[in-house]
Amino acid sequence: MLLPPIALGIVGEPTEMHPAIAEKGLMVLDVTSHGKAGHAARNEGDNAIYKAMQDIRWFRDHRFDKESPLLGPVKMSVTQVNAGTQHNVIPDICNFVVDIRSNECYSNEELYEEICSQVQSEVKARSFRLNSSHIEMDHPFVKRTIALGRTPFGSPTLSDQALMKFPSVKIGPGKSSRSHTADEYIMVSEIEEAIKLYIEILDGLVL
Repeated sequence: MLLPPIALGIVGEPTEMHPAIAEKGLMVLDVTSHGKAGHAARNEGDNAIYKAMQDIRWFRDHRFDKESPLLGPVKMSVTQVNAGTQHNVIPDICNFVVDIRSNECYSNEELYEEICSQVQSEVKARSFRLNSSHIEMDHPFVKRTIALGRTPFGSPTLSDQALMKFPSVKIGPGKSSRSHTADEYIMVSEIEEAIKLYIEILDGLVL
């Protein structure tokens, strides 16, 4: 038996029961700059680190045209760099990693194509599937939460929404700042409040 089309997904990640109607996506790039090895004491080789620096500077400074009113601009951060074998050898390869947090204005594939057209290094994406997600402000679920005093916002953190190919919203008890901490916890009162609010939102809701 086939399930009917899914009208809405609710992700119960901690948002203090405010609806996250957009969240940033994620794309990780493995970037390689190629040079030519040589002896550091002589005028030999083509330093891959220096070539990589040009592209690293581009990742630091570039701003994509489209900015989201909820999520802001696409954010790119170089987070790892690795090159060289010993002090007297000009490195012929420099590898670096770029963490990209996308907004709903671009797909990860669109960002990748623009990046590849702008940098000289070899660029490989680990995955394209974790795109930014978004639900309209006038969606019946969102309108119901607003009527109950909740405030829609854009979330900078990633959740299972990235894998949902249907409308979805992130709303759940607890504070996101507690996530992945050593003593992560949720209060019983927060769960009780969430149950009450979920019922108020969903009772009689027509999608």
